[in-house]
Amino acid sequence: MVDLTTTWLGLTLQSPLVVAASPLSDDVEAIATAVAAGAGAVVMHSLFEEQLIEEQMGAHRFLDARTDLDAEARTFLPDVDVFSLGAEPYLAQMERLRQRVDVPIIASLNGTTPGGWTDYARQLEDHGASAIELNLYEIATSAALTGAEIEDAQLAVVASVATLVKLPVTVKLSPFYTSLPEFVRRLGSAGAQGITVFNRYYQPDVDLDALDVDRHLVLSNSSELPLRLHALAILSPATTLSLACSGGVRSGRDAAKAVVCGAHVVQLASALLAHGPAYVETISRELTQWLEEKGYVTCAEARGVLALNAAPNPHAWERLNYVRMLEGWKPRTPRKEM
Repeated sequence: MVDLTTTWLGLTLQSPLVVAASPLSDDVEAIATAVAAGAGAVVMHSLFEEQLIEEQMGAHRFLDARTDLDAEARTFLPDVDVFSLGAEPYLAQMERLRQRVDVPIIASLNGTTPGGWTDYARQLEDHGASAIELNLYEIATSAALTGAEIEDAQLAVVASVATLVKLPVTVKLSPFYTSLPEFVRRLGSAGAQGITVFNRYYQPDVDLDALDVDRHLVLSNSSELPLRLHALAILSPATTLSLACSGGVRSGRDAAKAVVCGAHVVQLASALLAHGPAYVETISRELTQWLEEKGYVTCAEARGVLALNAAPNPHAWERLNYVRMLEGWKPRTPRKEM
């Protein structure tokens, strides 16, 4: 039997299959099912600072607008302190998950201000998170804002959180960096202990009939995996940070691809949303079967065997392979109907 044990962010996990940040973390029993099926850890859905601020401001506007409207106004509405307008619901859910399952629970934080990042990070640590995943999400809409300025601000956020808390800090990145290895090196210097590639950012479509933005969420599929594999293969020999693959893993063979390219863990969201949390067992079985077929005794033995420094043909990960792929392309011959 293959040993699937892995180490991620200094944590020992029974399996490299991790429940990714998703609505599943709102359902304690769904998470319990995923863990029973073989998940080694759980990443909670993101705590968005701007959402908390919007809720707080909305409640204050509602209450303040009605203050002193008449003689009974002060006793008609409850005091603002009655409402839970901070991170309390998120923290309470994390407590419920910790009590229900015996695997690490990773908090996910998506902040907008340096003070917000550190304040919420401290609360997450105080309430028992095993680690914190920071989502670096910045959409540049001003031509005056340079890429260097954005990266420097992101590094400052990571450094502030990593300095404040004793928990392992991992960073979930976008694929939109000119030199991903260099930025990852700087993240390590700032105190990050892990990297997750990549975040599936909100990608709105356009509704031509309504002339509006279509906010329909599309689940990921295996066609999105190669972008992650390429990054993992390049980063694996270039960093000692823990590497997680997120996005495009829909089967055990997809998970195996991520592992051989250098992933310590593989995060699952769309596959579980589509097939249910028990689907972890199917992915685990397929991954184990592939490892056994290749003669691996442990999952760790397979990690990174196709990374840039270990692949039989390292050029396959580099620019030269782009030219060869174009030269070798041929149209597929349509199958003849019988």
